[in-house]
Amino acid sequence: MTKDRRRLKIERKKVEILQSAAEAFGRNGYLATTMEEISKKLLMTKGSLYYYFKNKEEILYFCQDYSLSRLLDLLKEVNALDAPPDEKLRWLIVRQISIILDELKAAAMHADFQMLSPKLLRKVIRKRDRYERGVRAIIQRGIDEGIFVPYDPKMVTFAILGAINWTVKWFSPGGPMTAEEIGERFADYLIRGLKKRRGPAKPRKSSFEA
Repeated sequence: MTKDRRRLKIERKKVEILQSAAEAFGRNGYLATTMEEISKKLLMTKGSLYYYFKNKEEILYFCQDYSLSRLLDLLKEVNALDAPPDEKLRWLIVRQISIILDELKAAAMHADFQMLSPKLLRKVIRKRDRYERGVRAIIQRGIDEGIFVPYDPKMVTFAILGAINWTVKWFSPGGPMTAEEIGERFADYLIRGLKKRRGPAKPRKSSFEA
């Protein structure tokens, strides 16, 4: 087996562990979840689990780091599109919901990253802030081009990402709508509220700073 194939195999296994572990963190809480519980759900020995992660905190960090890496990859794809800001934002909303609900099975977003050590927590926050700034830049571009109402872009970003992230709390794989359908509905609602209508729109004051 080549190094690249081995690396991909290890990463796939780590993602499988991520999904199982984060589900347990969301169900029992990070502190109450044990490595033994995670390994049993995966039909692995604890020794095999320790081959991939040396401790529970390392799993928790991977949950957040991997999820944010996927979102940053998505942001890069969106920014490369030859499309106006409203279409870019629509694509981002639909794909982000698909990633967190389908690809990550809503699991990683349950993990309580505040339990990380200060050093690892700072890494996660820096990565999260990069993504938030990228989304805010798309919204700001839409305002600058006269497509979106001139709301505070930071507040709008928080509102959109908050609504998206909350889907992990109520989404059911066996429910009436798929993740893609939910993404399309969310994109319709959220972008409709941002787009300019006929007549002048007055900027709204906000306590958020750019």
